[in-house]
Amino acid sequence: MNLRIRFSDARLADVPGVAALQNAAAGALTARFGPGHWSSLTSERAVAQGMRHARIRVGRSGRQIVTTLRLATRKPWAIDAACFTPVRRPLYLTGMAVAVTHQGEGLGRQALADARAVAVGWPADAIRLDAYDADAGAERFYLECGFHEMARVVYKGNPLVYLEQLLVP
Repeated sequence: MNLRIRFSDARLADVPGVAALQNAAAGALTARFGPGHWSSLTSERAVAQGMRHARIRVGRSGRQIVTTLRLATRKPWAIDAACFTPVRRPLYLTGMAVAVTHQGEGLGRQALADARAVAVGWPADAIRLDAYDADAGAERFYLECGFHEMARVVYKGNPLVYLEQLLVP
């Protein structure tokens, strides 16, 4: 299926849909790979608080939110900036999710293309993220989308792979 997706910044009215999408994606990962850090659920309150210090992007098919991700200038707790290419203006991508019923249809790639366009206009020099270094992780997906592995670490018992995409020529 080829969905027509429109991307925009999330509004407060989108908070329930974003939380529901992230929780459904976490549930699907848990069902497929068993319990892990990826099983963590979010709340509407946490999503709303996340909007204060970041841009949450949503992709819609009609009125339904089918993708979400968060872009922020503030480094997440699990990332060691020393493992990345030194740049003046990095953005950190977290909380990416695609509607379970539409996974594997290219929506994640479309969401990352939107994130890149937003980052270039921010302006930012790089997009950084971490993925679980486990079967439930999305490392391969990010590598296929042009990100590069920067390091493998263990943070609070969770094996992670750091990935980045430079935006400067």
